[in-house]
Amino acid sequence: MSDAFQTWLDGLAAAAEADLGAQNEIRDQALAQSRDLIRLCSNAIRAGHRDAWDEAETLLAEAERVAQAMQTLLAPYPELVFAGYTQDALKELVEARVTLALISDRAMPEVSTSGIPLNTYLNGVCEAASELRRRCLDMLRHEKLEEAERLLAAMDAAYEVLMSFSYPDVITRWLRHRVDQLRGVLERTRGDLTNNAQMVRLLKALGSVEPGGALALDGEALPPGA
Repeated sequence: MSDAFQTWLDGLAAAAEADLGAQNEIRDQALAQSRDLIRLCSNAIRAGHRDAWDEAETLLAEAERVAQAMQTLLAPYPELVFAGYTQDALKELVEARVTLALISDRAMPEVSTSGIPLNTYLNGVCEAASELRRRCLDMLRHEKLEEAERLLAAMDAAYEVLMSFSYPDVITRWLRHRVDQLRGVLERTRGDLTNNAQMVRLLKALGSVEPGGALALDGEALPPGA
């Protein structure tokens, strides 16, 4: 082996060690940030379901900060930007943004300024639509059928749009699988609302529910405003 080749190999090894070592450090930092982001988004959604809106907004703002820091950190390393853990965390951020906007009936978040790949965004919207089932059932428990129907309509609209994407999984990040799951969640939720509405009409016909009343999930007739 010539001295020139050994020198070339040593130079390649030194350059690769420096580059790969730096990438590994960045990866470790991004992995920790992605875990923080997922935790913050999950807690923000739970706070929204409790109608603790100040807490939800605080948690979402912190999640946005972590996401921005992670995206800035990874900008020089596109191979890490599209790593599974990175996109999964950004998907959770989309889910939190959309879920909180829908259950509070506020303006939807801007898509064009998010910096999140659109396939990841679509998957986040799909999971947000599934998350609305919990809110629908909460509304039924509180005898708010109209609000439950509004959320069901949002689930239906999301499903209709998402099912139109028939590209390969490598492009959509397995969107079709999530849409199939959403279909099951949607139909179960529709069935719950339909059964509740039918029971209310039946009890009204029997005189067991006052006009404008609702039916709790345990079947007990409730007067208006109860």
